Amino acid sequence: MPHNALMHDAGDDVAVVVVDLKAGEVASAVTLEGQPAGTVKAVEDIPLGHKIAMRPMAAGKDVIKYGRSVGKVYRDIRAGQHVHTQNIRSERWQH
Repeated sequence: MPHNALMHDAGDDVAVVVVDLKAGEVASAVTLEGQPAGTVKAVEDIPLGHKIAMRPMAAGKDVIKYGRSVGKVYRDIRAGQHVHTQNIRSERWQH
């Protein structure tokens, strides 16, 4: 299966989709080096350039992208869900 999502680090919680992804389609992620990084079925439509959850995340968890926290979950996120301002908050702008 060709990839349709990118992860900076295989341990990241999210991948960025490189196509418009429809609910029910499988996101197949690779790292920037081209190494397979996992798959997940989209549970909702996810627009090109947006993040998809590669694993479930509970409220209060740090969201890891680039191998570091990019925000905090404030509403539980299911694997395959769109990760955006409706369920995470950047800690950078909260101070």
